Order: sequence, then C-alpha cells, then structure tokens
Amino acid sequence: MKQKFLLTLIWCLLVSVAWAQTRSVSGRVTGPEGASLPGVTVLERGTTNGTSTNVDGAFSLTVQPNATLVVSSIGYESQTVLVGNNSTLNVTLKSSATQLNEAVVVGYGTQAKADLTGSIAQVSGREIENQPVTTFEQAIQGKAAGVFIENSSGKLGQSVKVRVRGTSSVSGGTQPLYVIDGIPIVSESNSGTSAPTNPIADLNPNDIESINILKDASASAIYGSRASNGVIIITTRRGKSGATHFNLGFQTGSSEPTRRKDFLNSTQYLELIQEAAANENVRDPSFDYVAYTNRFLTRYAAGNADYANSGVSTDWQDQVLRKTPFSQYDLSASGGNDKTRFYLSGLYSKQNGILVGNKFEKMSARLNLDHKATDKLSLGVNINLSRTVNNRLDNDNSFGTPLQIVALTPITPLIDPRTGLLSGSLDPATGLPNTNYPVYYNPLLSINNAYFNTTVYRTLGNVFAQYEFIKGLTFRSELGIDLINQNEDNYSGLLTARNTDFTSNGNGTNSYLQNNRFTTNNYFSYRNIFAERHSVEAVAGMSFEGRKITANSVSGQQFPSDAYRYIASAALINAGSSSSSSSSLLSYFGRVNYAFASKYLLTLSGRIDGSSRFGRNNQYGFFPAASIGWMLTEEAFLKDQTVLSTLKPRASIGKTGNQTFPDFISRALYSAGSYAGTATQRLSQFADPNLKWESTTQIDAGIEFGFLDNRITGEVDVYQKKTDGLVLNVNVPSAAGLTTRYLNVGSLQNKGFEFVLTTQNAVGAFTWTTNFNAATNRNKITNLQGQVIEGGYVNRAVEGQPIGVFFTKEYAGVDPANGDALYYLNTKNADGSINRNTTSDYNAAERIVLGNPNPKWTGGVTNTLGYKGVELNFTFQGVFGNKVFDGGGQYQSANGSNGFDNQTANQLKRWQNPGDITDVPQARLFEGNGVGNSSRYIYDGSYVRLKTTTLSYSLPKALVSKAHFDHVRVYLTGVNLLTFTDYKGWDPEVNADYLSGNIAQGNDFYSAPQAKTYTIGVNIGF
Repeated sequence: MKQKFLLTLIWCLLVSVAWAQTRSVSGRVTGPEGASLPGVTVLERGTTNGTSTNVDGAFSLTVQPNATLVVSSIGYESQTVLVGNNSTLNVTLKSSATQLNEAVVVGYGTQAKADLTGSIAQVSGREIENQPVTTFEQAIQGKAAGVFIENSSGKLGQSVKVRVRGTSSVSGGTQPLYVIDGIPIVSESNSGTSAPTNPIADLNPNDIESINILKDASASAIYGSRASNGVIIITTRRGKSGATHFNLGFQTGSSEPTRRKDFLNSTQYLELIQEAAANENVRDPSFDYVAYTNRFLTRYAAGNADYANSGVSTDWQDQVLRKTPFSQYDLSASGGNDKTRFYLSGLYSKQNGILVGNKFEKMSARLNLDHKATDKLSLGVNINLSRTVNNRLDNDNSFGTPLQIVALTPITPLIDPRTGLLSGSLDPATGLPNTNYPVYYNPLLSINNAYFNTTVYRTLGNVFAQYEFIKGLTFRSELGIDLINQNEDNYSGLLTARNTDFTSNGNGTNSYLQNNRFTTNNYFSYRNIFAERHSVEAVAGMSFEGRKITANSVSGQQFPSDAYRYIASAALINAGSSSSSSSSLLSYFGRVNYAFASKYLLTLSGRIDGSSRFGRNNQYGFFPAASIGWMLTEEAFLKDQTVLSTLKPRASIGKTGNQTFPDFISRALYSAGSYAGTATQRLSQFADPNLKWESTTQIDAGIEFGFLDNRITGEVDVYQKKTDGLVLNVNVPSAAGLTTRYLNVGSLQNKGFEFVLTTQNAVGAFTWTTNFNAATNRNKITNLQGQVIEGGYVNRAVEGQPIGVFFTKEYAGVDPANGDALYYLNTKNADGSINRNTTSDYNAAERIVLGNPNPKWTGGVTNTLGYKGVELNFTFQGVFGNKVFDGGGQYQSANGSNGFDNQTANQLKRWQNPGDITDVPQARLFEGNGVGNSSRYIYDGSYVRLKTTTLSYSLPKALVSKAHFDHVRVYLTGVNLLTFTDYKGWDPEVNADYLSGNIAQGNDFYSAPQAKTYTIGVNIGF
C-alpha cells in the first residue's frame, strides 16, 4: 500500500514538473506592410502541436520548454523563432516572390489568397492614395478586370457609374453594394434633382487600406439580395504596435479641360448663317429670310449693323472652361502597443471645377481604435466624420449650365457696349432681362446671380466586440451607423434663366434630408487545422439593417433684391413639401471553407434575406453558392519542376439578388390631394403580395497561374450571369385610374471573359512590374414579355438586344444632286430581306438598332518602375466598342439648318453645289435639313487614356534621419494627361447628368469634359 502511494506521488510530481515547464505563448503575425495575416501556420518544431492565426493575425499556443516555433505561410518566407522565456511573440513575415497568401477581405472575414475559390479583384490603398480626384472610384479606373467605371461628366461631385460584370437590371439599382469595415453604407444619390450626386465622394481615399471587389456569386452571395451588382469591400487603415508614427501630406496643382471643341469664328459663322438664309429664300420665296436674318444678326451683335466688320469674335467656350487650382492637406497618426492600437487622420481638400462656378470642398476625420481588453476579449471603434460642400451647376439640359453658352453667336460681344454690362443682362428697350438677346440665355449671368450649394454632414462608423471562447472559435458583434444630413440651398436671381417670365423677382428653394442607416452584425467564426492536413474556416451569424429617410423643402418668390437670398426674405412662399420613407432587412448567413492538404479547396455559403420592400408571400429569399478549387502545383507530380509555380483551376455557381427598388413597392399605396378645397385621396399604386427581388444565377470558371517562381502570374475567368424576375412597372388595362403596376417579368443575361496578367520584369536595384487586365461583357435582354421601354434620346430596352441600344433612323449621307439629307428606308420585303433604298423624307425612314452604348472591351495596364528611391507609376485605361449619341448635335452640328446657334467647325464641309460629295447637308435656315435624331449623331466612343501618372522620389533614409524624419517623399502626379479617341465631342467618357437611368446610356448633351489635373506633393513621416 505504501509502495503504491509512493509511486502515485512520484508520478504526480513528474506530471506537475512537466506541466509547470510547458509555456503558453501568444502573439500576432503581420506582413511586411504591418497588415495582419490570417491563416498563418504556427507549428512547434518537431511536433504536431500547432495552430493558425485568426482574422486579426493573432495566435495562442501551449508549447514545451525550449520550444522553437516555425511560422510559415504560402507567399512569405518561413521564420523560425525561439520561444525562450517569452510569453508574447510578434512575428513579421517577409514576402517571397509569390503573393498567394496575402490577406483578402471577404464577406465577414478574411481569407488567404491561396485558399480563394471565388473571383475577387484587389486594389491596394497605396494605388489610390494622394490622387487629385473627388472620389476613389475615379482612381481605380482601369485597375480591376470586369469593373467598368464611367464618370458622367467633368462636373465635380457628380455620380460615377460602376458596373461589375455588366448591367443586371432594367429598372432597379445597378451600382454595387459598398461595405466599409463590415458596414454596408448609403451609396445612392440623395439629391432632389435628376442629376445624381455621389455620396462615396464623402470618403477620404487616403484612409483606405485595401479595396476588394467581389465579382462572382461564390464571393458575393453571402450578401444575398444586394449582391447581383457585385460587392466592393473597403477596409480602412489601422494602427500598428510600436512608437507613434505621423504622416503629413500636402499637394497642390491645377486642373484644365482634357479637350475643347472647334466652333466657328465670326467670319465663318456669318458665312454659314447668311448662306443658310439665302438657300431658304430660293426654296421659299414667299418670305424674305435674308432680311429677317440680317435684322436678328444686328440684334445679336448688340445693335451693331456693321457686325461683319465690327471685329467682335467671341470665343464663348473660353468664358466657361478654365484652368483652376487644386489643394489638399492630410495628417495621420498611428501606433500603439500590444494592448491598444490606433489610427487617427484628418483631411482637407479644395478643388475648383473646370466649369466656371463649380467647386468641391471636403473635410474629414477618422479614428480607428483596437483594444485587447483581455486575452480573449477585443474591443474596437471605427468612426469617420466628414463635411462636403458642393457648389453645383444646373443640369446639362438647362440653359443655365455653363457649356450651353457655346450656342451664343461669336458676333455677340462679351460686354454689351450699350449698357456696359454682361451681354444678356438687360434689354435696352425695356430694362428687363431678355432671353432673346443674345439668342439664348447667357449662363454667365448665373455666376453672380444664382447658386446651388449642397452641404453634407456624414457620420459613418461602427463599434465592435470580439470574444474568443476556445482556440479558433470567436464571436463578433458590430453595431454600425451611417448618418447623412444634407442641405441643398438654391437661389436664382431676377436676371437668371429661371425667371423668364420676369414676375418672380427671384426664386429660392431650400431642401433638407436625413438618410439614416443602422446596422448590426453578429456572427461566430471558427478557424482550425486538424491533423496538419485539414483546414476549416467557418462563419455563421445574422444581421439587421434599418433605414429611414426624411425630407422637406420649401420654395419662395418675390425677393426685394438679389441681396436677399434666404427663404425668410421671400414675399411669397409658393411651394412646400415633406416626405418620409423607410426599409428594413433581416438576414442569416453562413460560409464554410475547407482545404485538404492545401490542395483541394471547397467553399459553401448561403444567406437568407427578409426584406420589407417585397410582398408578404415572398419576403424571404435564400441565396446559396458553392465553389471548388484545386492547387495543382501542390501535387507530387508537379513538385520537382521549376517552371510552373502556381496552377489553380476553380469554378463556382451561386445565386444573388437585387432589392434596390422604391420602398413599399409591393403595397397598395394612396396619395392625398384636393378637389374644390376638399381633401381627397386616391389609389396611386397596386398591391402585389407576390412581388420579390430580382434573382441572378452566376456560373464562373477560372484558372490562376504563375511561372518562374511567380515572376509571371495571372488569372483567366469566364462567366455567365442570368437575371430572372426583373421588376418592371408594366402597362396594364386601366383600372382605378392606374395604367401601370410593378410585376416580376422578364430576364436578361451577361456573359464575359476576364484576363489578368502581372509580370515582374526586373528585380533588384532596378525594379519594373507590369499589371495588365482586359475584360469583355456581352449583355442581352432575353425576355420582356413583348414590352419596349424607351429611355434617353434614342435608347431603348427590347428583347434580344443589349440594354440601352440606340434605336433610331439610319443616316445615309447627302444627296450629291441637291444637298438633301438622306436616310435609309430599312423596310422589310416579303421575303424578309431589308430594303436599303434611301429617302429624303425623315418621317418615312424606319427606326432600327444602330449602336450599343455598352463597351465590348475594357482594360488597363499599369507599369511601376523603381530605382534607388525614384519611382515612376503610370496607368493607361481603355474602353472599346461602345457608341455615344451626341444629343446636342442637332443644335451645334446642324449645318446652319436649325436656327442661329453657333456651329462646330466641321459644318463648313456642307454641300454647296451639285456634285459635292460630303456628309454635311446643305445649309437651309430653319428647315432642319438632316437635324433629326439619327445615326448621323452616333459616334464611336472608344478611347485610350493615360489615366494616372506619378513620378516620385524618396529621399535617402540616412539623410532624412538627420532631420528626425522617418521618410520624405516628393512626387508629381497627373490625371487624364492624354486621351486618344475618334470621338468628336468634348469627351468620350460621358453620360448627360440628367439622364441617369439604366436604359439612357452613352448620351452627350453639352456635358463637360473630364479634367486634366497636375499636382506636386510631399509626404513626410516622423
């Protein structure tokens, strides 16, 4: 008995000694830039005892005495670390030639790139920082395959069209879902005008750490009913352990138009207009067009009857297009310790637009804070405050927009010599504003007599807590807000275009809007490695989002003078309104990633969404996705070769949705009114309890490859997206006074191909890297149940065609015999063939599909060259195969046949004599010879643009350290420096701002060109 007791005691002592000698060690693994690395393997050497880092790059492991840890990850050089007496170890891994294990942010977590089975485009924050643009989308043009980005015009703060793998809806939203630090944000325009603004411009691009664009269903389906248009996940910068580091930045420069158009001077204008009048006299002798024209020319020349010799030749385009300054200041601080890390930043930027009167000013501040309360509990907060002021301009189709000034005649002086005032200010006979002199309203009158200012205060952020229950299992809870308070203040004085009745004595409107969104995400994450070969990562949770918009506006007239511009000074309050709307979304989601031996990869995900916008019979939808991948280069039969570094085929299939439609779209709605002073109400919308979201099923097949130790890497993807249940406001038999109702009808599809190639052309002291991407997308509407939906000037949505095709009459040129404009009849014969005879009767010609505003190809190439602190980076962006319709052509390129507007210089090629061969018809005043909407004004919109260029120099560290700086970098940056295109308008990258729908694409109507911007800047770290 005593022996048993002694043996037991000795055994317990030995076990206790062994237990006492084991050591718990924890730490964090980061990459060379300080970013957390998830999924890194941390293994006790010589054992099977190991773990992997979590989403924050953290790990915890119990090891034996004198243990050595092997920290390894594909894409980084392995490190061997002796534990010794340390209980905390922070490890920084160096990049190897391959970048397969860089952290990629996905929905509700991160993954190593090597384990990805979905299609995700990545853009680093370094690629977009310090760019002189108002919004980060402009800085990533041409950098992501399959992501088409288009500015509507050169006006500041206006909407930017972003299409991820094509347009997936006819009447719903087509912008991607934006998620910042895990919180979906408000990205739709809040403006009360038909020209949408861009809320994304509120963000500071210099705060962005990375941008990940989820393109296929495997990557995006975890966002369910909002993911059909793709998802853009933005991760902001975070603090790193260590001494506090400051970064100060400043840049200044100027902007100017990328292009000007050639218009007629006075001599050319008089020649064309007088010839047009003489030609019309011949055709119609019953009226003296020549005398009529001369009277008006005298008037347009400010009463100067000798206008032909007055020497006035005003270039009105130069009066509104200008060279303007740009400046930006930013300061950030980051640092912390093992417990608390922070990132704090502030920015101020001011940019004057190339159009007179346009200006955009932004101030923003951000605080990101991470705190490790205990070994298991982490807390944090991300908060961004911003204020933007946009001095806006009238819509492109308004006489008050600056570029419509080109319609004025060159014989009109800038300053009326009779009054000493700006031309158009006063009619000398009546003393009142006169819009018939000079021809039209002079938009310069709006500069001092009107304004349209939009001021936005935005609070965006979230708080979170994360708790690790056991090794690899964590729970995270987030509460996010996006609060937008917007004020639009608009005043038009007596002399402006909005007062053509001369009775209102000024118009003022003030609108206020609150757009508030509250979000909570609560989810479990699990990550572990079993038996060294089975890697599992899983996410499961729920989210809820509530959104409410309230708005009100008031308008007034009869101001004492233009010195009084607030509504309180109006003698007459002539209009007022208020509105409120809301929506909510309840969701449950999950994802499992499995990898066997780092070779065989599987991802399964799903989301259940319940939306308040849809009918009670279809409020919930399920959006699943699955994908597989095979890391072939991990197989034994490819291990010993040295040419092929990476080869990973992958495939995915999944379903996503689109619920970006008006609130309460499925409900019966009533609107209030009045009749003879009595309050009334009427049915304004039919109910449909079966209405649901649009569903998109996407199939993707891709392959990732790398050669020569991944000096050459790339990806190839092919995909097909089919969208069913399009939500359309369709025509129905009249009932209860309504002729339309929302129904799920129709379908469309997108097919495409994407190619990405990255080459490290030179390594060592001189480095040279090239990134190339190209993509094609083919969109087709497959079913609209026979409906034809018109939009824009000549755009339409119709079965069998891409969305927004140009449907109009086909211009056949000019009859050499008489100068008539000709059109093709394009009628069908009995045998189905097309009759291609021509006619001069515009009304007799048939309309046909004559162009596609959607590009066939998009792409970009970025080169980065470096040598001993000098770096040159430049990106060319290309858009090919799309058409642009010049809606202003019927006025400014109308061969003098549509009135007294000044004309573009190419109209001098008009037909004049029998036998002339030209495509410009004879000039015939007011007859409209060839000015009807037709393919005459459809042009090739393809272009190649030198989008961004930066030349920088980082001063030697030995030199800057003497001044106690960490680094000093000076740089020169250019945006839109060169544009190569055959388009004859101001800019091929265009879509008239008042035509913002899905169908109305590729229209140009006095739309401003993009800005060409040059800046010089400096970044100082200390």
